[in-house]
Amino acid sequence: MISIRHGLCGPGAQGHATAPLAWTLVAPKESIPLSSLFSPFTLRGTTFKNRAWVSPMCQYSAKDGVVGQWHLVHLGSFATGGAGLVFAEASAVTPEGRISIHCPGLWNDEQTVAWKTVTDFVHTQGTKIGIQLAHAGRKASTMTPWDDHLVASVEEGGWTAVAPSPLAFEGYPVPHELSTNEIVELISAFAHAARRAVEAGFDVVELHAAHGYLLHEFLSPLSNQRTDEFGGPFENRIRLLMLVAASVRNAIPSTSPLFVRISATDYVEGGWDIDQSIELSLRLKSQGVDLIDVSSGGNVHGVKIPLVPGYQVDFARKIRSGGQIPTSAVGLITEPEQAEEILASGQADATMLARAMLRNPRWALNAAESLGEIIAWPPQLERARTLRP
Repeated sequence: MISIRHGLCGPGAQGHATAPLAWTLVAPKESIPLSSLFSPFTLRGTTFKNRAWVSPMCQYSAKDGVVGQWHLVHLGSFATGGAGLVFAEASAVTPEGRISIHCPGLWNDEQTVAWKTVTDFVHTQGTKIGIQLAHAGRKASTMTPWDDHLVASVEEGGWTAVAPSPLAFEGYPVPHELSTNEIVELISAFAHAARRAVEAGFDVVELHAAHGYLLHEFLSPLSNQRTDEFGGPFENRIRLLMLVAASVRNAIPSTSPLFVRISATDYVEGGWDIDQSIELSLRLKSQGVDLIDVSSGGNVHGVKIPLVPGYQVDFARKIRSGGQIPTSAVGLITEPEQAEEILASGQADATMLARAMLRNPRWALNAAESLGEIIAWPPQLERARTLRP
C-alpha cells in the first residue's frame, strides 16, 4: 500500500507563503502488530484489520427509515478514523420495529440503496461495516430524545407497539400481544432484511437481542408471560431468537459473520441472567452465530447498574469461556490501554466503543500511536500523525 507524505500548508517563518506543497509517495514498512488491539481478527471469510470496533449508536436522523447525509458523515468519520469494524445503528426489519419515528430501517428498496452509499464509502478506507437488525418491541414508536415528549401519537407518525405479552415498559403504552402468525411473519422479516443487508454491502449482520427490545423481551420472564411455545420455560423463551438466527444465517452468505447482541443480565432477581446467557450462547453457536456482542440491562426500568469502566467486560469473559464462542466487550471502554488489557488477558476478542468514538472519531488512530503501533492512515490525514513508517 502506498501512502502520501506531505507538509503543512501555511505562512513561512517570516510571514511569507511557503513553497507549493510537496507530495511524496512512500511505501510503508511491513510491521508486525505489537498489541492485541491492532492485531487482525478473522471470522468466516471476513478479516477485520484491528479489534477497535464502533458500537451501534442510534442517531434518530432517518426519514421514513431512509438514511441520508448525516449517516454518511457519521459512520464515514469512524472509517477514516481507523476503526476495524463500524456498526450502523439498530435498523428495523419492519416499519413498526423502529425505536423512534426517525430511526432507520431495511425493509424496502429505497432504504437498501441509501445504505449502499454509506457502505461503499466505508469500504474505501479498508474498514468493514456491519448492520444491527432490530425490532424495538414494546419500546417502539417514540419521538426523538430531544423532543418534549416520549411517545409519538398517530398524527406524529406513531403506531401501536407489539410485544410477547401485553406488559408496558414504564412510561410507554400497553403493547399489542403478538399472535403466533405475527411471530412467524417477523421471523421472515428478519430474513428479508438480512438479504437486503448483503445487497446493501454490509460485511456483518448483527441481531439486536438486548436492551429490552423485542428479542430480549421474549428471552426474559419479566417481559414474557406467554403460555404457548414462545413463553414459559427457557427452551420456549429462546425459541424466537433461535429461529431468527437460523433464518438469517440461511439468508446471508456462508462467508458473512453473524453476530448477536444480548443483555447478559436484567439486573433483577428472577429475570434474565448470566447463566441463561451462557447457555443461550452455546446454542446460538450451533445455529451458525459467530460472535456474541455482550451488553446488559434495558428490559426493566429503574434497576441499579454498576457504571464503572469496563463494567460489562466480565460478562463477556464468562460467555466467551462458558459459551465457547468469541465475544466483544462494550461499556465504558475509553482508553487504549484499557482496551488492550481486555484483549490481551483473553476476556474478549474485540472491543466495542460508543461514546469514546463520538467524542473522537479518530480514536483508533490515536490509540495505535499510544500503543506504539504504526498503522495505515488516510493520506489526507497523514500530516497529523506522530509515528511514521
